[in-house]
Amino acid sequence: MFDFAMTDEQRSIVETTRAFVERELYPHEQEVERSGALDPGLASRVRAKALAAGIYAANMPEDVGGAGLDAVTLVLFEKELGKTSYALHYTCVARPSNILLAGTAEQRERYLLPVVRGERVECLAMTEPDAGSDVRAIRTRAVREGDGWRIRGTKHFISHAAESDFVILLARTGTDEGGRGTMSIFLVDLDSPGVRVHDGYRNVSHRGYTNSIIDFDDVLVSGDALLGQEGEGFALAGTWLGATRLQVAATCLGRAERALDLSVGHAATRVQFGQPIGRFQGVGFKLADMATELRTAELLTLYTAWKVDQGAASDADIAMAKLKATEVLAMVADEAIQIHGGMGLMDELPLERIWRDARIERIWDGTSEIQRHIISRSLLRPLGA
Repeated sequence: MFDFAMTDEQRSIVETTRAFVERELYPHEQEVERSGALDPGLASRVRAKALAAGIYAANMPEDVGGAGLDAVTLVLFEKELGKTSYALHYTCVARPSNILLAGTAEQRERYLLPVVRGERVECLAMTEPDAGSDVRAIRTRAVREGDGWRIRGTKHFISHAAESDFVILLARTGTDEGGRGTMSIFLVDLDSPGVRVHDGYRNVSHRGYTNSIIDFDDVLVSGDALLGQEGEGFALAGTWLGATRLQVAATCLGRAERALDLSVGHAATRVQFGQPIGRFQGVGFKLADMATELRTAELLTLYTAWKVDQGAASDADIAMAKLKATEVLAMVADEAIQIHGGMGLMDELPLERIWRDARIERIWDGTSEIQRHIISRSLLRPLGA
């Protein structure tokens, strides 16, 4: 069964990552939050330090230059990174999309390996204005033309596309016997003729971590732009979503832990009515509930990661981890602000950022409703319901 004790290697990775976050990322949080942007020069400098520290592309296998971390260790690693600004940790300490591992030798040389080395940056484009949770409703189409493909359509909410070199694109390439669209994935350089990346929407969550709209206007790509097999895009996308949902759960744990630590410290030192406010049940019981819920979410996420390592994790397992961790973060962040009172909403503390950032976690990479659908379906389908 799952061993709850960290190995020496895991402890070393956690300590290295925590020190990196506190030394290289925390000092820039307010700058990013107040400007709403991550300075490219700063990003480049921190990225170089992450590469030197060996924590860049840690999710990738060793045979392509990554750290080869197992899922449990990756959760511990992500939890530490998640304590800081998303723009800082995700942009400067990148974890490339595992979809790229499905590429041919030529695609690995052109796309995967440069990303692992920090020389190129990828983004992933699935969501469209009329296709969010319903991925099969996408309208972006790729039609065969000679030896290549002609792509037309629009994607939006595409994370850090403005800072990327190429896009991993999910497009409709046909229709199955049931009349549903079949999907394929393409690797498209963002400087290709007909590709236009423009500003997306101003988001109250994760400031500095930009989203963009990408238009594909009769974009012609060669046949070797196809990633994997034609019609397998939906399955490949599912592989990415599983890993990403576990990553989201882990980073939410980190932010919740930071909010709880700040709250415990404040409750122990803030004196009102002649005693620390933590002695009042109204505050102390909040701390107890926050700690209990956080521990529950952490154990569930680590157990799910352990099942991933055993090759036994189901979609429902991962959905439970993502659902619980994101909703616990929302509760912990809200209670942390209540405990801090008015100061909790001031940007001198990271709590208002954690509170704002928590809101998007229950939406992106599959809403809480989608996670509940996956879980309930896993319970009912075996009974024919």
